[in-house]
Formats: sequence, structure tokens, C-alpha cells
Amino acid sequence: MDQIQVLKSWVEESSRIVFFGGAGVSTESGIPDFRSVDGLYSQKFEYPPEMIISHSFYERRPEYFFRFYREKMLPLGFEPNITHRVLARWEQEGKLAAVVTQNIDGLHQKAGSQRVYELHGSVLRNFCTRCRKFYPAEFIRDSDGVPKCGCGGTVKPDVVLYEESLDGETMEKSIVSIMEADLLIVAGTSLTVYPAAGLIRYYRGKRLVLINRDPTPYDGQADLVIHESLGDIFSRL
Repeated sequence: MDQIQVLKSWVEESSRIVFFGGAGVSTESGIPDFRSVDGLYSQKFEYPPEMIISHSFYERRPEYFFRFYREKMLPLGFEPNITHRVLARWEQEGKLAAVVTQNIDGLHQKAGSQRVYELHGSVLRNFCTRCRKFYPAEFIRDSDGVPKCGCGGTVKPDVVLYEESLDGETMEKSIVSIMEADLLIVAGTSLTVYPAAGLIRYYRGKRLVLINRDPTPYDGQADLVIHESLGDIFSRL
């Protein structure tokens, strides 16, 4: 039995699947990732991207931060791909318990998934840092300079920047879901960004699947490792 057939049989036998995904899930929708050959980290900027999207840089140079954010980190107008759609179908069928994602693009929800835990926040949620009024992503996109609320406060994306902590409630729900899963599929992530990558350690089940284009530090601990395109795999599930 080949790897895809093994995965397919495991999916059919499972009722509490948890999918833990990274940037590689969205790259097939056209959204660039950070660490690939042509990702943000490989491009030339006046400052390194990880510096620009840090909390201290946001505080110190907000105009530059928002210029970079609008140009490179506001993935609007993209559509879910086959992986997003299959996961949404599994949830509707009662097989998928949750999606835990490092992505900030909202494509899982756009595909129809309901139980999505966004570890790094979402570009679709933006709040005034003074009065907490909500603003859609288009408000950030269409504003000039530092986006301001009517009250005068800065409108900040609900995205976790470097130096900021992950949301405690989101982390807790993600951990519980992973601990209770009977099949954990980890896909499209290099598993090098912590604390998100550490969530895999909470899995107690017998079927850990890693799907990624390149090897990860956890390949040796997985029960099934597939180095293929996510789209190719999920189109066969």
C-alpha cells in the first residue's frame, strides 16, 4: 500500500482528526511564505522582515511597519485551495475535530471550516488600540500611513508579532484538541517556529502524519512522512 493509500485508510478510520498547518497550506493559493527560496526572508529590504514585524519595530517605526504590512502581509483576494476545501468537508462529515493553523489569511474559514484555532491571529481582525473598535482588513489596506480610528487611536491588526505572546485561550484549545486527536496531520510547516512547533509534543495518539516539501526536525517521530505537494495529496483523499 502506498503512502497516500495508508493516509486515506487512516482518515477513514478516524473520527477526531486534527490538522495542524503552516504557510505551505496557503502557498498553493498563491500566498508567499516566509522561509522558502522565494519567500519574504529571501527578499531584500532595508531591514530584515523579522525585525519589521516585531512589536518593538511596530512601536518605533509604525509608518514603515504599515507600509511593509500592506505590501507583503495583507493577503486579500485569495481563494481556498483543495486542502482547505477537503478539511472543511471532513469537518462537515464529523471526522475533523479542529484545524490549528499558523496562517493569518482566514482561508480555512473561507472554505467553510468552523473550528479553526489561529495561533498567530488573523489579518481579517483589526482593532483600535484605544477604544477596541473593530475594523475590517480593507480599512488597513485603504488607509494611508498609520491607520487611525475615529477616536484617534491606532488600528492594529490582530496578528501576533515577534516579541508578542500567543493568545492563551487559543493555545489552550489547540493543546486540548491535539491531545484528544486520534489522527494528527501536520502539514506545510517547517516546525521550527516556537512555541507553535512545540504543540506536536502534546499528541498522545498512534498516528502522526507529517506532510511537508522539505524534511522537518520531527520526521523521525512520525508514523508517516510524505514529502509531496499538499494539493497532490489532498486531491486524492
